[in-house]
Amino acid sequence: MAILLTVILGVIAATHFAWGMTIWLPIKDEEQLARAVVGAKGVTRMPGTIPCLLVVAALLVVVAALWMPQWAVSRFVLWFAVAVFLGRGAIAYTKTWRAMTPEEPFNTYDQRYYAPLCLVIAVGLLVILLGA
Repeated sequence: MAILLTVILGVIAATHFAWGMTIWLPIKDEEQLARAVVGAKGVTRMPGTIPCLLVVAALLVVVAALWMPQWAVSRFVLWFAVAVFLGRGAIAYTKTWRAMTPEEPFNTYDQRYYAPLCLVIAVGLLVILLGA
């Protein structure tokens, strides 16, 4: 499970790193990419370098904690990550979130892919926590 989560979180971190370096992928147009992955009402630009790199750092901390789940600090990090991913996954199905992120295709992608992936990650982290 740790290997699978490491790969998933690593791909997400690498993607955010690329965005932080203004490498727009998988969509080359910044505005279209922002509408696909940010989704905020009227969004035309991707988040800046610092927010993207903060996401990268947070994900790498979680990956590091995956490999040392017996350490108290790692367990804290993993429980915190469970709460964040569970919350992010669940909020996607609320009216408030949908009103805050109405842009398409984000709204559709969030319901079909982003939120379920967050919930799967949360469950995977729980499996590791409860098995350690």
